[in-house]
Amino acid sequence: MSPTPESPATGHDHAHTPGCETIVRVSCVKHAYEDGAHVDLCGLEFTADRGSRVAILGPNGAGKTTMLFHILGVLRPQEGVVEVFGVDPSRRWPEIRRKIGVVLQNVDEQLIAPTVFDDVAFSPRQYGVPENDVRDMVETALELLGIRELAHRVPHNLSGGEKRKVALAGALVMRPELLVLDEPFEGLDPTSRASLIALLARLADERRLTIVMSTHDIDTVPDFADYAYVLRQGGHIVLKGTPAEVFAHVDVMARSNIRPPLLAELFTELRAQDPTAPAPALTVPDAVAALDAWKRGAEAK
Repeated sequence: MSPTPESPATGHDHAHTPGCETIVRVSCVKHAYEDGAHVDLCGLEFTADRGSRVAILGPNGAGKTTMLFHILGVLRPQEGVVEVFGVDPSRRWPEIRRKIGVVLQNVDEQLIAPTVFDDVAFSPRQYGVPENDVRDMVETALELLGIRELAHRVPHNLSGGEKRKVALAGALVMRPELLVLDEPFEGLDPTSRASLIALLARLADERRLTIVMSTHDIDTVPDFADYAYVLRQGGHIVLKGTPAEVFAHVDVMARSNIRPPLLAELFTELRAQDPTAPAPALTVPDAVAALDAWKRGAEAK
């Protein structure tokens, strides 16, 4: 990994780990919208390997959705390179679309069928899957999300959290190799959010599913992601690394208008007051263990 003036090196670069297959690569993509807005996804190269869970962080207007739309082939780069499964998705989408599941931020735009069952069944039916197999696939996806009881409900009568789970079931029904999520935790209560994070981790591990997610929910990132990228206003990629590596650079995140996780802020402040304080811990169990070890070390002196 190469450091930049605004982006100190943050440890290993998972994109070049021997034996790992790179599923997504975005390299210095520039896009101009009709209203004159420009997004330049330059600075550090973005990659996602098979089986990895990658979070994209940044303030509103930083280009997170622009990046996702390039990955999905909805936008075509005016400059730069986008590769998904080794091809340009904007030009060769039919070749790769069966490998990709997506949940957009506004899930109402994805829920188009009269019942939840029909909505989740939409993709396999479009691909000509026999109806008996469609039923098995839909039931498996609904079971995976814990929403079998919603099968015959009208999607637009569901709560925001239920709609998001239905959209995710529809994204997973074809057993994709890449899952693209735009703000997936919106509308979920803490229990549902924790359950979803655990499910995504299991799918990444068991199916080698690659997950690329944009989110404002900073405090979920340490639990969800094994790699993260930070975008500043206008799309410049200023940090990449594991959540621990990224959130250690509180100053860079602040300049990108992103609040780091509360635990990262706490440990950074502790270290500013006492250099012997432990390195930032990003989960409560890790924080308890780090503070306990620090306390015992101080008592032993």
